[in-house]
Amino acid sequence: PQSPQLFKQLLMMSGMERYFQIARCFRDEDLRADRQPEFTQIDIEMSFVTQEDVIQVMEGLVRAMWKESLGETLQTPFPRLSYDESMARFGLDAPDLRFALELREITEIFRATSFKVFSDTVAKGGIIKAINAKGKADLSRGEIDELTKFVGIYGAKGLAWIKVLENEWQSPIVKFFSESEKAALRERLDIQTGDLVMFVADKPKVVNDALGNLREHLGEKFKLIDAQQKAFVWIYDFPMFEYDEKEARHAAVHHPFTAPRSEDLEKLSGDVTHVKTQAYDLVLNGNEIGGGSIRIHDPKLQAKVFDILKINLEEAKKKFGFLLEALEFGAPPHGGIAFGLDRLIMLMAGAPSIRDVIAFPKTQKGTCLLSEAPSPVSATQLLELGIRVEKK
Repeated sequence: PQSPQLFKQLLMMSGMERYFQIARCFRDEDLRADRQPEFTQIDIEMSFVTQEDVIQVMEGLVRAMWKESLGETLQTPFPRLSYDESMARFGLDAPDLRFALELREITEIFRATSFKVFSDTVAKGGIIKAINAKGKADLSRGEIDELTKFVGIYGAKGLAWIKVLENEWQSPIVKFFSESEKAALRERLDIQTGDLVMFVADKPKVVNDALGNLREHLGEKFKLIDAQQKAFVWIYDFPMFEYDEKEARHAAVHHPFTAPRSEDLEKLSGDVTHVKTQAYDLVLNGNEIGGGSIRIHDPKLQAKVFDILKINLEEAKKKFGFLLEALEFGAPPHGGIAFGLDRLIMLMAGAPSIRDVIAFPKTQKGTCLLSEAPSPVSATQLLELGIRVEKK
């Protein structure tokens, strides 16, 4: 399974108030340095707990792991950032806090600018953000072109830039800026001689993805990261829903069993885009190492969430009938979290890839070099399974 999510919730509903398991999981995800299709997670669920209870228990667990395994004493409580603050300052919901280089939104400064790329973007509901790379005005045009290609990976149509030299601002776009716009930009970004300012203007998601990942790329490129530092941070107050333009409906950001904040319950009957959840992720050095939430324990609230997601009653019963039936008998407030054990060990060991801490890991293409799996399936096996392969 992807995770024992629903089954551990059923345990809470059955009266088993504490659950802990080292669970083997399988997920069809893009493979990266910190991901494998099969992995191990430390899975936890507890009844009659709040978000704060779960966070405190997990901080104790992580502190004990570091002390017992590495002999290091971690300082708790860990810092916390709301999802909105994390996205505003770092562009990502799993930020690396070992270096500064924060994003700054400058939309209002250029709302009426004569630089049409900026003003047209704002008029269409987009935003503009910038990064000020202090003292990096000596980057070559070739290096800036490489950075432009980099942000293009995340959907950005370009990367505007300004080199702040002693007697001038060098840039193809600065001629469009008024003196008041330049003054406001200088104050907002703390611009000084020798700085390199980079901009992206687009839809909020594109801007955050592009500049958030550019920030981390620059952190490595400019050697701003202290490899010995351990920067833990909790990210909380995630949005509950995101609108899927292709499907023309809302989708759950985490999963449909995550409880909304109590103060946001009334918003479920109106504009749900501003509903926040009782979800929380623990991030270490830009890597999410654990994520969880307080779950929905009210059957009426669960039905309301399914309705928002356009999952009708028949479909809900077909997919989750066993859970919905259990909820009808009364369920305690409950919540939990899961840690990716392999990823955690990778970070504790200082390994560059999760493959370095897993026996017989899969390649980037999902193949096993040892057994050469996956291998062709024989006609006999297909017949036994009742599977027919059609060639296109």
